[in-house]
Amino acid sequence: MSLRIAESWFDYRHLDDGITWLWEPHVVPYIRCNIWHIAGRDRDLLVDTGFGIGSLRDEMRHLFPHDIAAIATHTHYDHVGGHHEFADCRVHSAEADILRTSRETICLTSEGMLGADGMAKIRAAGYDVPDGPIITALPHAGFDLTCCPAKAPPASHPIEEGDVLDLGDRRFEVLHLPGHSPGGIGLWEAATGTLFSGDTVYDGPLLDTFEDADIAAYIRSMKRLRDLPVRVVHGGHDPSFGRDRLIEVIDAYLDLRDR
Repeated sequence: MSLRIAESWFDYRHLDDGITWLWEPHVVPYIRCNIWHIAGRDRDLLVDTGFGIGSLRDEMRHLFPHDIAAIATHTHYDHVGGHHEFADCRVHSAEADILRTSRETICLTSEGMLGADGMAKIRAAGYDVPDGPIITALPHAGFDLTCCPAKAPPASHPIEEGDVLDLGDRRFEVLHLPGHSPGGIGLWEAATGTLFSGDTVYDGPLLDTFEDADIAAYIRSMKRLRDLPVRVVHGGHDPSFGRDRLIEVIDAYLDLRDR
């Protein structure tokens, strides 16, 4: 398959409350990660970084005027590929060793990343998983999608349940939300009712059958989120949504697992 060269690798949209949504438009939808930039008075947060196929820091430099902390909601490859570009990287202690370990390369095909079993699991959950490349364009000439660099960040700092990320004019509390993965986290801003939920909850089929998932822990995390006075959820995939939809998604998951 011959792929064209992309003019830019990222796209973005400014939302309200100093939040910018970024994404990789040339990554196929089933595995395209949401990247969230939160502007603060004294420093900024970057929640997840995508695959690292293109340079997030270089292309989006105009969005990063302050010191920035790159937060990993968890360490699945579609969320942490660009963390190596940032000096201040943070991840829950349960997955800190994973983020510190370079995989050297990953193969950007569904078969190479997931294998037949992984593809079957994601299809069973309800996703359209195409065979072949998971990208529809190349970041530059000569790019080899069979061995995309997968660099570890120069340093990473563990974060824990209850830690507070203070931006000067905004404060986000770390919520440990295991289930999708052992060190999954959310960032909760009580003052605005804003939740960055990673892959714990989003408006699409939820995944809890892979090796690092824990359904019992997932159920506990979902019940915890159901009690939060959430106004808006910015998930790791798919569009943002409000409290009513959050309750619908959580209840559907709990009903499924109760069966």
